[in-house]
Formats: sequence, structure tokens, C-alpha cells
Amino acid sequence: MNKTYLKLSLDLDFVLIAITASLKDYVLCHKINTSLNFNFEKVDDHEVYFNIDEDPLAFSKYYYFVEQGEIEYYILNNRNAEGFLIPEMNKVDFFLLIHQYIDNEDLNFLLSGLNKLADIQVAAQINPHKLKSRQNLVM
Repeated sequence: MNKTYLKLSLDLDFVLIAITASLKDYVLCHKINTSLNFNFEKVDDHEVYFNIDEDPLAFSKYYYFVEQGEIEYYILNNRNAEGFLIPEMNKVDFFLLIHQYIDNEDLNFLLSGLNKLADIQVAAQINPHKLKSRQNLVM
């Protein structure tokens, strides 16, 4: 009998920025909105199933859409009362995901702006392909 294998690949076509800041999620979004001229709004939580027989864990999610270029920005909280969205990145508080193309100049401007905010300890781009729990970031 011939065996057929199904190979799944995750769509990790986004830019990922890790943010360390000891702020509440809504305070971080407000600071980014006011200082960097974004307009993040709270949307339904990002739910992740860690075990099939358990309820999903919910992580707060904020969304901003730029019509020019059709760029989608998401801010995801990495922590909740039960655990981490990306457990191997337990020092990171938030993730900023950028869907669609963003050029290096705009990305560097964004990183520079985030790192200039007084309450953000560090904001750095990371490669989602190198994360063990990368599937938790797929929306």
C-alpha cells in the first residue's frame, strides 16, 4: 500500500517585532498611537489551543489598518494569567506583527520610534521562522 504524506507549511509572511515594556496592553497602544500616529483599536482576543481537550488561551489583540499599501498591524500580548503565547520568549511582553510589505526605511523608522518611547525597554525585529512556537502567531 502506498503512503501519501501531507506536508503543511505555515504562512509566516509577516514582520515580527518583539517589545519589552512593563505596561498594560491598552497603555502601550495609547502611547504608540499618540507618539507614532497609529490608530490601534482593541479587537477580539487571539485564541490559541495548546491542548485539544482544553479551552483555548486568550491573548489580547489590537489592530490597525493602513489603506495606503493595505498594511495590517497587530499588537499581541505575550502573557496572560495561564501562560505565554510564545513560551520560549518569556522575557518579551508584546509582539507587533506587520502583514504585507513594509520597506526597510519604514521598518527602521518604526523600530527607532518604538525604542525612543520612554516606557519601552527594547523593540527588536525577530525572525518568526526561528521560533519553536511560531504556529501560535498564525491568525
